[in-house]
Formats: sequence, C-alpha cells, structure tokens
Amino acid sequence: MKRIVALLVALGLVCGMTLGFAQAAEAKTIIKMAGMKPEGEPETIGMHLFGKYLAELSNGKYEVQVFPNSQLGKEDAYIAATRKGIIQMCATGTQTSALHPAMAMLETPMLFDDLDHARRAMEGKTFDLINEGFTEKSGLRTMNAFPLGFRHFYTKKPIVTVEDVKGLRMRVPNIPLYTNFAKECGISGQPMPFAEVPGALDQGVIDGGDSPLADIVSLKMYEITPQITLTGHILVIHSLYINDKFYQSLPAEDKKWFDEAAKRSADDVWVMVKEGDEKAKATILANKGSINTPSKEFHDYMAEAGKRSWKLFYDTVPNCQAILDSAASYRESK
Repeated sequence: MKRIVALLVALGLVCGMTLGFAQAAEAKTIIKMAGMKPEGEPETIGMHLFGKYLAELSNGKYEVQVFPNSQLGKEDAYIAATRKGIIQMCATGTQTSALHPAMAMLETPMLFDDLDHARRAMEGKTFDLINEGFTEKSGLRTMNAFPLGFRHFYTKKPIVTVEDVKGLRMRVPNIPLYTNFAKECGISGQPMPFAEVPGALDQGVIDGGDSPLADIVSLKMYEITPQITLTGHILVIHSLYINDKFYQSLPAEDKKWFDEAAKRSADDVWVMVKEGDEKAKATILANKGSINTPSKEFHDYMAEAGKRSWKLFYDTVPNCQAILDSAASYRESK
C-alpha cells in the first residue's frame, strides 16, 4: 500500500512539473521586431541585445524575434505595421519624422561635438524634448536612442581647405535635411541610393560621399576614395520603438523589464560604436587610406553651414529652439 501511495505521489509530482512546464511555455510571449539594417550593423546588434536582456530580465517570459535587413518590408511599411499592432516593435531612424517633424532633429547637422556629447543629450532632456508629443501622434513609444556613427566625407582627392569642398559632386541621401545641408556647404549634392555609389564613383559621376566609418570600412570605400575627412557633420541616431497600446497593456513589472532592456542595449551600442570607430580608422590606414582632420577654419565653415540648414527645423518644429539650446547645454566647456 505504501508503495502505491509513493508511486501516486511521484506521478503527481511528474504531472505537476509537466503541467508547470506546459503553462510556462504557453505563457511565453513572442515579440516581433523589424529593422532595415543587415546583421552586424549597430542597429541590428542593438535589436538582438534588447532581446537578450529582455529574456534574461523576464526569465524567459518574452522572446524577441528579430527581422533585420527589411525582411518585413521597407521602413515605412514596418513602421506602419508597428503602429497598427501587427508587430510589436521596430528599429528605425528619422523616418519617424513623417509622423512627428521633431524626430528629424535626431540628426541635426553639426549639433554634437562627439559621441560623449551626443550621449549626454540623448540620455537627458534633449531626447525628451524631441519626443514631446510623439507618442500621442504616432501610437509609438520611443524606447531608447543609440548611434550608428558620425558621417564623414570620403573622396578621391584630399579636402584641406574650404575651397576644396566647394563644387564637389557628392552623393547624398534623398532626404531634404541632407540635400539642404550639402547646398549650404557649397557641395553639389547628388541624391542616389547608396547601392549606386561605387558605380557612380567609377564612372566619375560623383567625387565622393559621406558615411559612418563602419560603412566606409565594411564596403571598402577607401579602395575607391582613399581620402577620409573626419568632418563628423551628422550623427546617425536610431531608436527602438514599441506599439504604445501593447506597452500600456503590460503589467507594471514587465514595463520595467522592457525599459531596462532598452537602456542596457543602447548602453552597449554607444560603447561598441565608439570602439568600432577606432578600429575602423586603423583598418583604413592599414589599407593605405588617408585620414584627415579638418582645420579649425574648415570646421567653423561646416558649423556655420549646419546652422543655416537648421532653418528647416525652425519652419517645422515648434520647440526647435528649446531642443537646440538643450543640446548645447550638454557641451563640455573647453
């Protein structure tokens, strides 16, 4: 009789454990997150890191499925899908300015001195001011901000003086902010998809372009345009976004997990990009490319061109001046 009772108890324990595992499996929530960059890029790495941290914090309650490289459509398509709740999250940059013009100010020309300056602003009030009213308009909540890198010039001939840049035929993204800034610099901006750049350089259609150092290295642009000028004129900043209705439906503790995962993943990307820039410079030099640091005169010229390009924001963003003043307040005195 005792053996029978013991057996029944054991069976009960096994069934209880099996039921517990089944319930845990059923309780797991899948989070789908879309992005535009391929694997290995800071955006995609940030997406994976968010998933890793969320799984750890929630003890496996949430599983993030990452769809990079526009697998779920182009940016406008997957942003729309996130707004509708078809997917829960996405990663993108200033494409969200179509919903809220202030989001374009994440990439304000000549706004930040370096990555440390930008990080202080993005982790401070500047980021809050840019996002003011965004969730109400879009139905999306901005979870963090992280860099893809500063854009620098790559050209066939060296850029030393202000006169060297004037009249250059440079590829620019087909975005008003970028084309306007190029014009203010005296550059002949040539809007074209990035994929067409190598061919355009070979054919002499353009003299160069601008990209973060990571892109210059990954695509070996230094082989065609060996002159890299560290202008750092625009910092490309992306963010993770979440459908706000989904976020608001989460229990209070779960919201904290999502917030903390977003913070940790952004922290990692800031560090990674800073370290990656130094490695990229070493790679360029090792492959007979040249890295040029602009003179103070050239930097001042670029800074004034940047300020003139801000007119676009004054015309479209009601709290533009507050955002600019806030960003300036995080600059270290020298």
